[in-house]
Amino acid sequence: MLAGCSSAQDRLGDTVRQFAEALSHGDAAAAAAVTTDPAQATDTLGKLFASLGTDVEFRPDTVEVDEDAGSFTLDVHWKFRDGTTEWTYRTAGAATASGDDWKIDWAPTTVAPGLDAGPLSYSTLAPDPAVRVLDRTGSELLTQHVVTLVDVSPGADVNAVAALLNPLAPGITADSLRTDLAAGEPVTAITLRQEDLAPIEAQLSALSNVTLQPQTRLLATDKTLTAPTLAGLSELWQQRTDEAAGWAITAQTNAGARRVGGQDPKPVGDIASTLDINLLRAGEAALAPLPTPAALVAIQPSTGALLAVAQNAPADAQGPIALTGLYPPGSTFKTVTVSAALQAGQVTPDSVVACPGTENIEGRQIPNDDNFDLGQVPLHTAFARSCNTTMGRLAVDLPPDALTNAAAQLGLGIDYTAPGMTTVTGSVPVADTAALRVEEGIGQGKVTATPFGMALVAAALAHGSVPAPSIVEGRPGTPDRVPDALPPAVAEQVRTMMRETVTAGTATQLQDIPDLLGKTGTAEYIDDTHAHGWFVGIQGDLALAVFVSDAGSSAPAVDAAGRFLRGVP
Repeated sequence: MLAGCSSAQDRLGDTVRQFAEALSHGDAAAAAAVTTDPAQATDTLGKLFASLGTDVEFRPDTVEVDEDAGSFTLDVHWKFRDGTTEWTYRTAGAATASGDDWKIDWAPTTVAPGLDAGPLSYSTLAPDPAVRVLDRTGSELLTQHVVTLVDVSPGADVNAVAALLNPLAPGITADSLRTDLAAGEPVTAITLRQEDLAPIEAQLSALSNVTLQPQTRLLATDKTLTAPTLAGLSELWQQRTDEAAGWAITAQTNAGARRVGGQDPKPVGDIASTLDINLLRAGEAALAPLPTPAALVAIQPSTGALLAVAQNAPADAQGPIALTGLYPPGSTFKTVTVSAALQAGQVTPDSVVACPGTENIEGRQIPNDDNFDLGQVPLHTAFARSCNTTMGRLAVDLPPDALTNAAAQLGLGIDYTAPGMTTVTGSVPVADTAALRVEEGIGQGKVTATPFGMALVAAALAHGSVPAPSIVEGRPGTPDRVPDALPPAVAEQVRTMMRETVTAGTATQLQDIPDLLGKTGTAEYIDDTHAHGWFVGIQGDLALAVFVSDAGSSAPAVDAAGRFLRGVP
């Protein structure tokens, strides 16, 4: 009798293991085949795996036999969200002997709690209240909003749709909708915030082949602030939300949804950014009139906090160029060149230097703007008037790594890792030939910089050292290396020359702005027939860089800087 019982238990154990292995492989048919109701089991299990996935493990634990009846328990581990969430539970099941074989008595609760009440589904539970991204004053910068996708299918009255949407988006016309629908597939014509949808919602809903789909998205509270430069904060928001999110396994019963497993969301705090909404608006307004891509970055030198990162619409179409777009910095790089020359002991601010209209330096013909010729002048005058010939000559006599090292002292060429932002500063390769040093000395050749990088240069000159940049309060960026310190006297000398640039140099149109320091820049590219425009400036505890693509000169960048600084509340 004992031997027979043992043999029955072994056979039941084999059946339970077969059942568990099939479930662990997501094989509904194989698991159902060893049950008393294969058809019902196949249907229920197929829907379960389709809903919850197949990242699951069923482990037999106990197996017991009492004559022709058996029982067993299973330890179950489901994994969700790429394995970061686990639903663990234990179930009990029964089995019936059929000759020498055993069949699992089919009961949905043998597989999962609540499965007998209805199909199960998995969902995440967002923190409530949701994370907000605040500006430095505590005002809401990014928050969750309900938006509605206006989906248009073939057969829709495109004239009627366009008439409703065109006042909100002039690019949407009957012809544009026809073009979009030519492939025969539905298209999302526009995504509307609730305040824009409300006046036309009833009319849109009444149109055939037009569907309104509400969604929840993180958006700027001020809908005019749409620059992709806020993407890093959005990603940080998503990360915080995901880390705090809970989850639920829900049974869809006849009486409604019933939670049968899960975990409540964790409390989560707001993200305090360093950005200032008023400065963001001022930056966007300053760049809006420009027809080519333009960007502005403002940093607080005392803390490294990003105060504003703005772009115009053509720049937005290219991505976050304010933070990652690399361009030749042109004459704004002369802040680095003169810093290197002062540190090398070549010159002082009062040293008399030559500023011819054009000069062949190491085989490279270097002209000043419109070939202006100052003759012999003090270095500070040559800097303020932006003499290319002077700076090219200074650069030739520097060691190959002098510009690279001086740039690093000002943050250029250093990469920073900080929560909420992805940035690049620029690149200043070692100039191992005299010709390359000439090019680099005037911000051309292989030198590149981002608007963020040049704003950091201005902030470093204002602060006397590179402040750790940040876009989240209390979370400063970490540099990939720490360069030598900038001598305080050199920083002061460069600042004095930048002040003269505004009072008596190339940026005199900004001299009405109190205590402003600056440096203009024009950077040729392609075939030297096109030029980007730059301006870097310091006013009190604010440092900024303005970049205008294909501007032809520095004038558009200088004008935009003026609009920004004069428009700051």
